[in-house]
Amino acid sequence: MAYDSKNLSVLAYANGFTLWHYTTPDADTVVDAASYFNPAADMLRTGDMILANTDTDGTPGAGVFVVNANVDGTVDVDNLTTFGGTDSR
Repeated sequence: MAYDSKNLSVLAYANGFTLWHYTTPDADTVVDAASYFNPAADMLRTGDMILANTDTDGTPGAGVFVVNANVDGTVDVDNLTTFGGTDSR
């Protein structure tokens, strides 16, 4: 799939930093590819964090992406740092 603007929302903003939330049926490996967030380049800044729910129609994942670059409209995020662990009970 592709970036869907209606699934990106602001959770908090302070001192030039924005905490976002994004949900998508795309796998985290698709989302962390350079240029996935290009349509949001005018909003995302280096250092912003995106809390994410990924692969929502498959094996859901959750974590945070950090925007590591936004140069001339090309946005890149770090690999997903996952939340949670093993649920053995």
